[in-house]
Amino acid sequence: MSPRIHAEFSRQTGIPLTYEAIHAPARTFESQLAQFSREEGAGANITLPLKSAVMPLCAELSDFARRIGAVNTLTRRLDGHWRGDNTDGLGLIRDLAERHRIEIRGRRALILGAGGAARASAFALLDAGIETLLIANRTFERAVALADALGEPSHVSAIDVTHLPDAGNVDMIFDATSAGHDGVGPALPAQIVTTNTICYHLSYGKAAKHFIAWANAAGATRTFDGLGMLVEQAAEAFAIWSGVRPDTSAIFDQLRADSFDGATE
Repeated sequence: MSPRIHAEFSRQTGIPLTYEAIHAPARTFESQLAQFSREEGAGANITLPLKSAVMPLCAELSDFARRIGAVNTLTRRLDGHWRGDNTDGLGLIRDLAERHRIEIRGRRALILGAGGAARASAFALLDAGIETLLIANRTFERAVALADALGEPSHVSAIDVTHLPDAGNVDMIFDATSAGHDGVGPALPAQIVTTNTICYHLSYGKAAKHFIAWANAAGATRTFDGLGMLVEQAAEAFAIWSGVRPDTSAIFDQLRADSFDGATE
């Protein structure tokens, strides 16, 4: 969806932009990026599994990218070297706070997963004022490692997935796992959800389908996929490249109409 999103941003702002998807396997990624630079490529978005691999290729990193250990946005500096940013976390916060009008500060949240998406989300949520953050992962040690990396022991703790029934109610649940991509639904206790629990899957479309269905069945009335996060992180990248942050409402509505999958407001 990203080429379509950036084409709309270009049209809306009147800023010329050519944005294309380039397949770059890990073994050839560095040479392809060097070639892209030689061809006067001005910027790029990096997707999994290359968000960490690109970091050593950056001459400069934003503070957020350095903290989470991942880059999703590259900008070619005047000296030809790359600056690396990460707009994923801010994309999530903007979608929650501005599109869905959700107050983050003071909330009790659970993140499922301990990979790159979970890491970016966790740092962003803490920056936005989340009060308590529980991290659950199939491999408990990875959840502990992420909790330690966040460096906020008074606000963050890891929880074994087998102990989730004892976690009590949470205000927000974020699914940052890859389970939905395999067509497998979450094995989660329904008692952690109330009608007021906000349930959010960081992916969109089919990948979020099972989590959204589980949350709805458990009684949640506000369930969201990550389509808005995708659009908002793209807008942040466009703003880095152009100095202008586009309006995201129109393209979000278009994409939602084309791929409606049951997310509810």
